[in-house]
Amino acid sequence: MFIHTVCLLGVCTLGEYVIEMNNIRKEFPGIVANDNVTLQVKKGEIHALLGENGAGKSTLMNVLFGLYQPEQGEIRVRGNKVNITDPNVANDLGIGMVHQHFMLIDKFTVTENIILGSEPTKFLNIDIKKSRKKKLRPFPNNMVCG
Repeated sequence: MFIHTVCLLGVCTLGEYVIEMNNIRKEFPGIVANDNVTLQVKKGEIHALLGENGAGKSTLMNVLFGLYQPEQGEIRVRGNKVNITDPNVANDLGIGMVHQHFMLIDKFTVTENIILGSEPTKFLNIDIKKSRKKKLRPFPNNMVCG
């Protein structure tokens, strides 16, 4: 059993959903991975997706992060309908994802894995301090994990 966490950075009003995945359906040849799944996360809430292997947890998170496109349903971020076509769009919306262990780089720190692909540089070196401020500064007050 795996636990997935997706984090959204940003500000929202009290009671507003920062992430809404409404009626998501994702299919692969011969299998329905997610069927009419709804996930709603408010600011300050922490959610864990738990289930057996093959239950669709990774698929749902990959839809939120833009690695997969759903066959139906909608995603809203801070009340606005969005079309997350790839991880860069997700990152621009403040959505980051640390994948299951096999997708991480073992030698990297947690911060390095989170900023992978959007690393600010300073004289040809990764500027970890700037990256930490950019990606992690709002934690925990303005971060929602789901």
